[in-house]
Amino acid sequence: MRESAIEKVEHHLGSRVELPVLGQVMLPRPEKLVYYAGLGVLAALELVEWPVALAIGAGHLLADQQHSRVLHALGEAMEEA
Repeated sequence: MRESAIEKVEHHLGSRVELPVLGQVMLPRPEKLVYYAGLGVLAALELVEWPVALAIGAGHLLADQQHSRVLHALGEAMEEA
């Protein structure tokens, strides 16, 4: 059976987890988690200041979310065609 375009996009984005207070949260792919962990290590070793590390991490997360929305919209458009 062929995988739908939306399922392919969701597979590319990562997995979802249900959290008690936050509800459903999308977990980043493993390579993204390594990026955030590396950023945390740099901040813990004081090679990067905490506010700078938080700003970099937040900017990266926001960019990924925008990319995710674009991919999801593309998948929906491909399914409708």
